[in-house]
Amino acid sequence: MNFQHTIQILSQLGAFFRIEADTDNPIFIRSYQQNPWFTNEYVKKSLGAWGSELTNEKLNNWLINYQNIPQPQPKKVVIIMAGNIPLVGLHDLLSVLLCGHKAIVKLSGDDNVLMKWAIENLLRLAPELSTQIEITEERLPKDFDAVIATGSNNTNRYFEYYFKNKSSLLRKSRTSVAVLTGKETQEDLHKLGEDIFTYFGLGCRNVSKIYLPEGYDIATFYEGIVDFYEHINHNKYANNYTYHKAIFLMNLTQHFDNNFLLLKEDSAIASPLGVLFYEYYSDINELEQTLALQKENIQCVVSKVAINGSLPLGKAQQPELTDYADGVDTVKFLMEI
Repeated sequence: MNFQHTIQILSQLGAFFRIEADTDNPIFIRSYQQNPWFTNEYVKKSLGAWGSELTNEKLNNWLINYQNIPQPQPKKVVIIMAGNIPLVGLHDLLSVLLCGHKAIVKLSGDDNVLMKWAIENLLRLAPELSTQIEITEERLPKDFDAVIATGSNNTNRYFEYYFKNKSSLLRKSRTSVAVLTGKETQEDLHKLGEDIFTYFGLGCRNVSKIYLPEGYDIATFYEGIVDFYEHINHNKYANNYTYHKAIFLMNLTQHFDNNFLLLKEDSAIASPLGVLFYEYYSDINELEQTLALQKENIQCVVSKVAINGSLPLGKAQQPELTDYADGVDTVKFLMEI
């Protein structure tokens, strides 16, 4: 496949994002008004992250493994986007365009201002792509060939039934975990705080569970994340934190509290917003086996030790173009439909 023209366009989009990440574009205010989780800080963070990935070098490195594959016949691909963090559906859209297909985009109600703005600016840079992108506000068209859909586990059951006769890439809810050894520095723990709190913890790559060596002092962890206290000043985050704190107190549930993040010992890996689950381990090899059994529910693992393909602390919310959601190669899927 010859990606060069599209790579040039996407590089221009990346340059545009890098510029906008340093501005106070009124669209950021509109996006926040539409979804209060999309603060000015995190919208800019998302744009900056995309800007750093959409460069000639990184795009070519991403696509080099597909260069010798024949161009597939153009198909109509429905993309049902999530909206939990800013521009979360952009990778799917770019993948569809790179493969020469037409994207029929169903925007999330939580990200239909910022994403639409991004698409409008992509088309401004490359008007020729207008025939490859259709935004649908209503029902999905009957005439399409494949679907990429992201939603909750309950929504996914609906997707599986509704799209049973279509080529489909369906994603369920996932979360991420961290494994600590007790030898982390305060800087390491601050980086872990980024994995936990970036985008308020709403992404599948956000850490919602930490595994601690037996005897670990929780106070050490709290000292390392103290700089993230300002999140409690966000009304919606504070509401979640306060609600779960009240539930814990009423039910006499044992927990730790530093006034902006609750820690609860729990075997589950997906914790509610404002809460971080933790669990102690005694053997790192046994823990690795435990995590392997949960691989269908875990997006990524962060740690200072190499375990289950773990990422360094602080890297959970810094995905590269090659980091496909749920580990499924989106471009390969699109080439084979």
